[in-house]
Amino acid sequence: MTVTSASEGFVSFHGHQVWYCIVKPDREDSGKLPLLCLHGGPGVPHDYLEPLEALASPAAGIAATGRRVIFYDQLGCGNSDRPTDPTLYSIDLFKEELVAVRSALDLEQVHLFGQSWGGCLALEHALCQPTGLVSLVLASTPCSIQQFVSEAYSLMNELPIEVQQVIRKHEADGTTQDPEYKQAMEVFNHSFLCRVDPWPSSLTRAYSKVGTEFWGAGKIIDWNIQDRLGEIVVPTLLLSGRYDEVTPTCIETVHQGIPGSEWVLFENSSHMPHLEETEQFLQVLSEFLNRVETAL
Repeated sequence: MTVTSASEGFVSFHGHQVWYCIVKPDREDSGKLPLLCLHGGPGVPHDYLEPLEALASPAAGIAATGRRVIFYDQLGCGNSDRPTDPTLYSIDLFKEELVAVRSALDLEQVHLFGQSWGGCLALEHALCQPTGLVSLVLASTPCSIQQFVSEAYSLMNELPIEVQQVIRKHEADGTTQDPEYKQAMEVFNHSFLCRVDPWPSSLTRAYSKVGTEFWGAGKIIDWNIQDRLGEIVVPTLLLSGRYDEVTPTCIETVHQGIPGSEWVLFENSSHMPHLEETEQFLQVLSEFLNRVETAL
């Protein structure tokens, strides 16, 4: 197994500090480009993406890539600063932050991985036609938040009727902080967010560190780039779960919109196939990255 090391630091951004971590093999293979990982939420920090570290030091049975894997916590959560001004947070801010991280870490050529909201951010970055973006990997990523919300609500019909009633009642009353609502949402989350029981420690740790940024999530409700997907020109891999809250219908929309995109559906997963079917997920991802680099 290739030995790896990790280095942490901060990038200065708009007067705040954005935390990052670089996981790298002691000897980076020639031609293997770094993978920059964007977490979801908004506001659920990088911790739950930890299995991707294996792409720098793969476990037995997972194809080695010998590349750097880079994580950062978006402003407002995790190990980064948490400004309390809610007007600060916007899609444009996080697009600027991504550019700042790439610049500070000299990521001139990079594969970009985004999970859920992180994939939305990755799409926004790709639409700017940035130099050095070699490929795009979108894990459980919609192209329209309204479509995602509509599809996710339809999944509630698969829950026990009493759970559905509790969720709908508290959402209608605006009492979503009620313990009864949170308990009902646990049923939803264990069906459509992560089906591993109990949840992996990396996921529970991430949710314990959800930050200020999360409360700006309502700002993305009207986000929709479906009519711009044809502008994506880099090799693109779509990854999602059969029971994903970002349903196969959502992913099909992205797949049809991005020319030449590839889509792998994990049959035993929901929103976190990197946690639910880890070995297969990493194998698929590794093979895609290697294939893209061979074609360069």
